[in-house]
Amino acid sequence: MEISPEKRREIISALRKGTVPQRGLDFLAVGLARFDETIKAELSEVAEGGSIFKAVRGEYGCGKTFFGRWIQEQAKQQGFATAEVQISETETPLHKLETVYRRAMEQLSTADCFLGAFRSVIDGWFYGLEEDVLAEGAVDPNDEEALAKQSDELLEQRLVEITRATPQFAAALRSYRTAQRAGDHATAEGLAGWLAGQPHIAASIKRTAGIKGDVDHFAALSFLRGLLLILKDSGYTGLVLVLDEIETIQRVRSDVREKGLNALRQLLDDIDGGRFPNLYLNITGTPAFYDGPQGVQRLEPLAQRLHVDFQTDARFDNPRAVQLRLTTFDNERLIEVGNKVRDLFAADCKAPDRVRHLANAEYIETLAGSMAGKLGGKVGIAPRLFLKKLVADVLDRIDQFDDFDPRADYQLTVSSSEMTSVEREAQAKSVNDIELDI
Repeated sequence: MEISPEKRREIISALRKGTVPQRGLDFLAVGLARFDETIKAELSEVAEGGSIFKAVRGEYGCGKTFFGRWIQEQAKQQGFATAEVQISETETPLHKLETVYRRAMEQLSTADCFLGAFRSVIDGWFYGLEEDVLAEGAVDPNDEEALAKQSDELLEQRLVEITRATPQFAAALRSYRTAQRAGDHATAEGLAGWLAGQPHIAASIKRTAGIKGDVDHFAALSFLRGLLLILKDSGYTGLVLVLDEIETIQRVRSDVREKGLNALRQLLDDIDGGRFPNLYLNITGTPAFYDGPQGVQRLEPLAQRLHVDFQTDARFDNPRAVQLRLTTFDNERLIEVGNKVRDLFAADCKAPDRVRHLANAEYIETLAGSMAGKLGGKVGIAPRLFLKKLVADVLDRIDQFDDFDPRADYQLTVSSSEMTSVEREAQAKSVNDIELDI
């Protein structure tokens, strides 16, 4: 698989910091081939006007965030826009869909605009109106007045469906276009922010469009519908929206948890009801979220909708089911991804042969075993730290220091300060090893 130098650098930089890369994930993907055909088929279905909800379950370290970003990469290759939102108790609670919508618009990404694509999508839509008018050949390109008039007429035709779905969204779009033409950039910026769900937009700006207030919980879903219509009208295939770490809902107050679960149920019902054509919604969570008493099981209708039988061998899991199970990393997969990262690193370093020789398959296998040992033998939660150590402690040093030999000069150490709570728990070999905050 060909991968650009820019993407290689992005991947290595992310792994060096212990984070999941944003792009180039096809190269690192191991164990996902069984989902590939189904995901592509589902994206094609959404591209034809369908809508799909997909839940992903897996323990810490099995690659849920990676999977979500892998889907986004697959989607962009098919012309989708994408957005990823990290659900959290304080910053992005699930029950506040207006906040989820705002974060999604901040993270909106396309093949041409990696982040913050919302404004470019809106501007591209208006630009497309003029292009469509000119393509008809009935207007002189130099006659700005006639072009503007015909574009406005086409705008009203295109806004009919958006107005039906969300009148305020359509009103703000009209005023945004007027402000852009008049060179009133402050008003245009404010209206673009309001359309993207940003709060605290000046009342004077909203008055120009005849709109009031901020985008609330219910308006957020209507605005999402409006965005989907604009994306489709702009030549995009649709939108893939990933809600990651949704299990955080288990840590909030019971009343807030109930609201969050109801918001999720509402999204599922709307998707099934055809309210969001061209939307692929993916959520990720731990098994405890789907099966435990503080998660999905608290809302019976939601539990029924998401139920999948996982009692059989994981080899026979149905990738077409509403819920997918990601299995934890084993030693073989850990070594495989380690070798891939080594080869990726070597492609841009100054001494590729030396890197491949000193960090050969045998050494990577040894390092993987040592990392699993540091985490109580739990290979499944080792990938993040293993890849971080491989890049930052081993490969970087081989590349920079001519006399560095990892077998002689490096000993794997893991500090509690660089570990997550799950990794620290795995490292504790006995009750006496667990630090208590007293």
